[in-house]
Amino acid sequence: MATKKQAQDWPNLSKYQQENSLLPIPVLEEKRVVFIGDSITEFWKMIDPDYFVNKSYINRGISGQTTPQMLVRFRADVIALQPTVVIILAGINDIAGNTGPSSLEMIRDNIFSMVELATANQIEVILCSVLPAIDFSWKPNQQPIEKIKALNEIIKNYTQSNDIVYIDYYSVMVDAHEGLKKEYSNDGVHPNKMGYQVMRPLAEKAIAFVLKSDK
Repeated sequence: MATKKQAQDWPNLSKYQQENSLLPIPVLEEKRVVFIGDSITEFWKMIDPDYFVNKSYINRGISGQTTPQMLVRFRADVIALQPTVVIILAGINDIAGNTGPSSLEMIRDNIFSMVELATANQIEVILCSVLPAIDFSWKPNQQPIEKIKALNEIIKNYTQSNDIVYIDYYSVMVDAHEGLKKEYSNDGVHPNKMGYQVMRPLAEKAIAFVLKSDK
């Protein structure tokens, strides 16, 4: 039954539907920031909850999601919330093949489409690099290292060409073997609390820069 329901709601629009409906319209001086992504985004609020306390930050990560799923729910989980800024961290599950084979071009197009939707709705965009990973426990032997590096290069070049703020999590979290540093993760893919605390100042710097430029 759960599988049938999941198939009917492929982008998982129901996950945040109630929370979204209860969110008030942002007041004039509020600078709302929405984080959209997969488990790396969703788990941030669970593992390092202090980061989201007393801030107008809204976490809209969904574990396991790929960029086409995020693109489908982008209006409901980002645009409808009327944020000033959206932070997009996406692509690792596409590389893992969670919703079937995905080329780098497919991932690129979905991420760029999210950016275009945000821009069309006067939402400032921050794009993030994908975090390093050597393999995936749930889908081994995908050989993701070179794909991750290539996708990050695509994202970085796009941000430079389009005057978009880029957060380079990859460079500060990668080890000598091009995987996620062991002290920052318990499974080689998802950050632990120390990993999220490394990500914190990078996100804060990007948000502060965008909000200052938005004035």
